[in-house]
Amino acid sequence: MLIAAAVCPCPPLLVPEVAAGAAPELDGLRAACSEAVRALAAARPDCLIVVGPADRAGRGKHAQGAAGSFRGFGVELDVRLAAPTAEGTSGGGDAAGRGPSPELPPSPPTLPTSLAVGAWLLEHAGWDPAVPVEGLGVGEPLAAERCIEVGRELAGRAERVALLVMGDGTACRTLKAPGYLDERAAPFDAEVARALAAADTGALAALDEELAYELKAAGRAPMQVLAGAGEGARLKGELRYDEAPYGVGYFVASWLS
Repeated sequence: MLIAAAVCPCPPLLVPEVAAGAAPELDGLRAACSEAVRALAAARPDCLIVVGPADRAGRGKHAQGAAGSFRGFGVELDVRLAAPTAEGTSGGGDAAGRGPSPELPPSPPTLPTSLAVGAWLLEHAGWDPAVPVEGLGVGEPLAAERCIEVGRELAGRAERVALLVMGDGTACRTLKAPGYLDERAAPFDAEVARALAAADTGALAALDEELAYELKAAGRAPMQVLAGAGEGARLKGELRYDEAPYGVGYFVASWLS
């Protein structure tokens, strides 16, 4: 049963080393994400599943300890998905996120970028690696009905399941946005924000797949997985962040009992 969830965006710029000189611009977003992840830990789940959008190569399950990398963005930074080490600490890197722990042998990165960002968030929030963690890469074309089914399946994994849902809103909020300005983007994001604030699973389930695709809302499928997982859980929502820096809708939310 789903007992807690956090929703965070997944731009690589969330990682300060990737953002470089622009890092301070997203300090507020990073702080909101850290608070949301710590709230997940405080719920004391039996397991955590990190769900995020993925291309074809990154779709499917990713085991605890799976490797991710930001080297494709010009920085020598690697992460692990909540990997325990010989000392029982996270294997994704030290507290400053400077590469993998020396106790773990290097392995090729398999995490899609969204889950690599999620792994980075877990490291920096001090996630206890003794709590089992798994990743799930979800394809953008996945139909809403299937997303909801997947969410229900995830919620049935254990008595106390938590989800960390990685996903952005639309990418068409301004003229300089990746998808240019589309007047439909702001109302779409407003409805997502309202649904997250109210823990409204029905509203998330009803998001228009075609419109989300046209507006480059990469978080649509992961959020509809959350909709399925949260059915009947009666969680309370809190919207921690709702802004559109760089013309992309970013949300941070917590669903807690």
